[in-house]
Amino acid sequence: MTKLTDTQLVIIATACQRPGRVILPLPENLKGGAVAKVIDSLAAKGMIEEADAKPGEPVWRETGDGHRVTLIATDASLEALGITEDPPIETASEASEREPAPVADFSDASYPLADEGMEASLAPKRWARDDSKQAKLIEMLRRPDGATIEEIVGAFGWQPHTVRGAIAGALKKKLGLDVTSEKVEERGRVYRIAG
Repeated sequence: MTKLTDTQLVIIATACQRPGRVILPLPENLKGGAVAKVIDSLAAKGMIEEADAKPGEPVWRETGDGHRVTLIATDASLEALGITEDPPIETASEASEREPAPVADFSDASYPLADEGMEASLAPKRWARDDSKQAKLIEMLRRPDGATIEEIVGAFGWQPHTVRGAIAGALKKKLGLDVTSEKVEERGRVYRIAG
């Protein structure tokens, strides 16, 4: 199975729920050079491809002769998500003429919605690997005695500022975990995940 980042999974999962499997619009938090990097990576893995943009579909780029191009998820994206049945690809105008199909419930998603008007039940589900460094960091911080910056540096080989960034960014901000810290005599500052 092809390894994909969380961002790549969100993009293709959302696209596979849209009419025509259109990739656009991308998540709002994806900006600048990160957009090109993610799109190039997905294209290199065969997960997305360019296609003629139909009327009403978002446009990825225009060629010099006025030709409009969009991005769509390929069958490889469906495979990566474990979707075995491929519904026929339809345009946005065809989709507006039919009754909406039932959609899987992703209401427990932790990612912002790609489309402002998209219902919460269409939000992509978050995937997490048990063997990732993030999962191992969470495991260290859930121990009753917690972990110090130095202990985490020793376990992962990271720089101290990287550890602090992972705690503040990935754990607190992105995952919403309640990470506390306290000064412990002879150990220094100890970080723990509350609960």
